Amino acid sequence: MSAGGGTKAILAALAANAGIAVAKFGGFLLTGSSSMLAESVHSVADTSNQGLLLLGKRTSVRRPTAEHPFGYGRDRYFYSFVVALLLFSLGSVFALYEGIHKIQHPEPLTSPLVAVVILVLAVALESYSFTTAIKESRLIKGELGWWQFIRQAKTPELPVVLLEDAGALLGLVLALSGVGLAVLTGNPVYDGIGTVGIGLLLGVIAIVLIVETKSLLIGEGATRSVLDEIVGELRGDQVLKVIHIRTQYLGPDELLIAAKIGLAPSLSVAEVAGEIDAAEARVRAAVPAARLIYLEPDLDRSDSEPANAEIDAVRD
Repeated sequence: MSAGGGTKAILAALAANAGIAVAKFGGFLLTGSSSMLAESVHSVADTSNQGLLLLGKRTSVRRPTAEHPFGYGRDRYFYSFVVALLLFSLGSVFALYEGIHKIQHPEPLTSPLVAVVILVLAVALESYSFTTAIKESRLIKGELGWWQFIRQAKTPELPVVLLEDAGALLGLVLALSGVGLAVLTGNPVYDGIGTVGIGLLLGVIAIVLIVETKSLLIGEGATRSVLDEIVGELRGDQVLKVIHIRTQYLGPDELLIAAKIGLAPSLSVAEVAGEIDAAEARVRAAVPAARLIYLEPDLDRSDSEPANAEIDAVRD
């Protein structure tokens, strides 16, 4: 994902959620709707989340230091993980609490039409943000399905924005349903039920984000297709096979590769160095994210070591 593309989606979500948060909170003050209050807190959380994603993108480009020799690329994963925690705590838990409270102690709504107008406006703004995120995601997801993209993406911002916006739109539908049923039936309990639905929805989305960003934070390797490409590029005229390889993303755009390569036994030291340099150049040309490559030369022991046994183990 290009930095500009990811930033565009985040800024669109930030602008939409900030405006929506103000409108929803004003609607809550006028109507007393618990669904409106839950959605207000949800939008405030989303606005804060987009700010954290922007902060993570900014801090991740700091230069490496002696204390952090591999740089700060994982800042983007850390702040995405914090976003998931905030979505769960500020969004899901609060909505569940408020919804259960309203079910136990229902209060009639005042000026429900105001709530409906604000929620419809929020749907329009969220749809703009969601559409922007979809357009940006299509540029990088390729042939992957949407769920595969969310599971496999190494750049955390777009999956986070996609899930947040999808949750926001579904939450607005639940809020509209709760307010509408409360008005039609005269029973404000439906408003509380809609709020509980919003809380459960946000909880599911938050858990998905927590699981996926935790995996990125502790370190994920290259996908099978990328690993196959790396192994293919490492092989050359004098690189007879790849004996052992490990990869790990140090950040969305920085892949660490460590491999042991089997070379022809007749090569001189200078030729070994030349083969290593050529192999690194081939990999970097094919996989631009391969910033750090460490290759250990070894003799090809085809009779004693099964070819690519270590690679197959990593793929599985």
